[in-house]
Amino acid sequence: MEGGPARPARSGPSQRRAKRGRLSRSAEFERVYRQGRSHGNRYLVLYTFPRGDAGTLDAAGPRLGVSVSRKVGGAVERSRVKRLLREAFTTVAERLPGDADVVVVARPEVRELAEREGLEGVRVALEELVGKAVEA
Repeated sequence: MEGGPARPARSGPSQRRAKRGRLSRSAEFERVYRQGRSHGNRYLVLYTFPRGDAGTLDAAGPRLGVSVSRKVGGAVERSRVKRLLREAFTTVAERLPGDADVVVVARPEVRELAEREGLEGVRVALEELVGKAVEA
Protein backbone atom coordinates (compact mmCIF):
# COMPACT_ATOMS: atom_id res chain seq x y z
CA MET A 1 0.00 0.00 0.00
CA GLU A 2 1.54 3.20 -1.15
CA GLY A 3 0.49 6.12 1.05
CA GLY A 4 -2.64 4.40 2.35
CA PRO A 5 -6.19 4.58 0.99
CA ALA A 6 -7.24 7.53 -1.11
CA ARG A 7 -9.13 10.16 0.85
CA PRO A 8 -11.85 12.31 -0.65
CA ALA A 9 -10.94 15.92 -1.30
CA ARG A 10 -11.90 18.24 1.50
CA SER A 11 -13.54 21.60 1.08
CA GLY A 12 -11.14 24.52 1.16
CA PRO A 13 -11.30 27.19 3.82
CA SER A 14 -13.41 29.41 1.59
CA GLN A 15 -16.18 26.80 1.38
CA ARG A 16 -16.06 25.76 5.02
CA ARG A 17 -18.24 27.47 7.60
CA ALA A 18 -15.98 28.93 10.24
CA LYS A 19 -16.62 27.94 13.84
CA ARG A 20 -17.28 31.58 14.68
CA GLY A 21 -20.21 31.36 12.25
CA ARG A 22 -21.93 29.00 14.64
CA LEU A 23 -24.00 29.42 17.76
CA SER A 24 -22.21 27.70 20.61
CA ARG A 25 -23.53 28.95 23.93
CA SER A 26 -26.75 27.79 25.54
CA ALA A 27 -27.81 31.41 26.08
CA GLU A 28 -27.52 32.09 22.34
CA PHE A 29 -29.79 29.14 21.56
CA GLU A 30 -32.27 30.23 24.25
CA ARG A 31 -32.47 33.78 22.84
CA VAL A 32 -33.25 32.46 19.37
CA TYR A 33 -35.84 29.99 20.70
CA ARG A 34 -37.61 32.53 22.91
CA GLN A 35 -37.44 35.71 20.83
CA GLY A 36 -37.11 34.36 17.30
CA ARG A 37 -39.64 33.26 14.72
CA SER A 38 -40.15 29.59 13.88
CA HIS A 39 -41.07 27.79 10.69
CA GLY A 40 -41.41 24.04 10.41
CA ASN A 41 -42.01 21.16 8.08
CA ARG A 42 -42.07 17.39 8.49
CA TYR A 43 -38.28 17.14 8.83
CA LEU A 44 -36.98 20.35 10.40
CA VAL A 45 -37.86 23.40 12.47
CA LEU A 46 -36.06 26.65 11.64
CA TYR A 47 -35.81 29.44 14.23
CA THR A 48 -34.50 32.85 13.12
CA PHE A 49 -33.68 35.94 15.15
CA PRO A 50 -31.95 39.15 14.01
CA ARG A 51 -29.07 39.70 16.42
CA GLY A 52 -28.73 43.44 15.70
CA ASP A 53 -25.84 45.02 17.62
CA ALA A 54 -24.61 41.67 18.93
CA GLY A 55 -23.29 40.80 15.49
CA THR A 56 -21.09 43.82 14.77
CA LEU A 57 -17.90 41.86 15.36
CA ASP A 58 -18.92 39.03 13.03
CA ALA A 59 -20.91 40.40 10.12
CA ALA A 60 -19.74 37.59 7.82
CA GLY A 61 -23.24 36.18 7.56
CA PRO A 62 -25.86 34.34 9.56
CA ARG A 63 -24.72 32.17 12.46
CA LEU A 64 -26.00 28.60 12.63
CA GLY A 65 -26.90 26.44 15.58
CA VAL A 66 -27.94 22.81 15.10
CA SER A 67 -29.97 20.71 17.53
CA VAL A 68 -30.35 16.98 16.90
CA SER A 69 -31.89 14.93 19.71
CA ARG A 70 -31.39 11.27 20.47
CA LYS A 71 -34.81 10.59 18.97
CA VAL A 72 -33.11 10.99 15.58
CA GLY A 73 -30.83 8.02 16.25
CA GLY A 74 -27.50 6.99 17.67
CA ALA A 75 -24.36 9.10 17.71
CA VAL A 76 -23.36 8.14 14.17
CA GLU A 77 -26.75 9.04 12.70
CA ARG A 78 -26.92 12.30 14.66
CA SER A 79 -23.44 13.33 13.55
CA ARG A 80 -24.30 12.58 9.93
CA VAL A 81 -27.50 14.64 10.14
CA LYS A 82 -25.61 17.55 11.74
CA ARG A 83 -22.95 17.44 9.03
CA LEU A 84 -25.57 17.38 6.28
CA LEU A 85 -27.47 20.27 7.88
CA ARG A 86 -24.32 22.40 8.14
CA GLU A 87 -23.40 21.63 4.55
CA ALA A 88 -26.92 22.35 3.28
CA PHE A 89 -26.97 25.61 5.24
CA THR A 90 -23.92 26.90 3.38
CA THR A 91 -25.90 26.72 0.11
CA VAL A 92 -28.94 28.64 1.42
CA ALA A 93 -27.29 31.04 3.89
CA GLU A 94 -26.98 33.88 1.35
CA ARG A 95 -30.79 34.14 1.25
CA LEU A 96 -30.88 35.07 4.96
CA PRO A 97 -29.96 38.47 6.41
CA GLY A 98 -26.31 38.71 7.42
CA ASP A 99 -27.18 39.62 11.00
CA ALA A 100 -29.42 36.60 11.64
CA ASP A 101 -28.94 33.89 14.22
CA VAL A 102 -30.47 30.64 13.01
CA VAL A 103 -31.20 27.40 14.88
CA VAL A 104 -32.20 24.29 12.97
CA VAL A 105 -33.90 21.56 15.00
CA ALA A 106 -33.96 18.13 13.37
CA ARG A 107 -37.11 16.07 13.76
CA PRO A 108 -36.79 12.25 13.89
CA GLU A 109 -38.02 11.90 10.27
CA VAL A 110 -34.92 13.70 8.98
CA ARG A 111 -32.83 10.57 9.51
CA GLU A 112 -34.89 8.66 6.95
CA LEU A 113 -34.68 11.62 4.57
CA ALA A 114 -30.90 11.73 4.95
CA GLU A 115 -30.60 7.99 4.31
CA ARG A 116 -32.95 8.08 1.32
CA GLU A 117 -31.97 11.33 -0.42
CA GLY A 118 -28.75 12.45 1.26
CA LEU A 119 -27.57 16.03 1.09
CA GLU A 120 -29.97 17.01 -1.68
CA GLY A 121 -33.04 15.98 0.33
CA VAL A 122 -31.86 17.82 3.43
CA ARG A 123 -31.01 20.89 1.33
CA VAL A 124 -34.50 20.96 -0.24
CA ALA A 125 -36.19 20.66 3.19
CA LEU A 126 -34.02 23.44 4.60
CA GLU A 127 -34.48 25.63 1.53
CA GLU A 128 -38.27 25.37 1.94
CA LEU A 129 -38.01 26.71 5.49
CA VAL A 130 -35.56 29.48 4.57
CA GLY A 131 -38.03 30.57 1.88
CA LYS A 132 -40.80 30.77 4.51
CA ALA A 133 -38.54 32.71 6.87
CA VAL A 134 -37.53 35.24 4.20
CA GLU A 135 -41.17 35.83 3.17
CA ALA A 136 -42.29 36.40 6.76
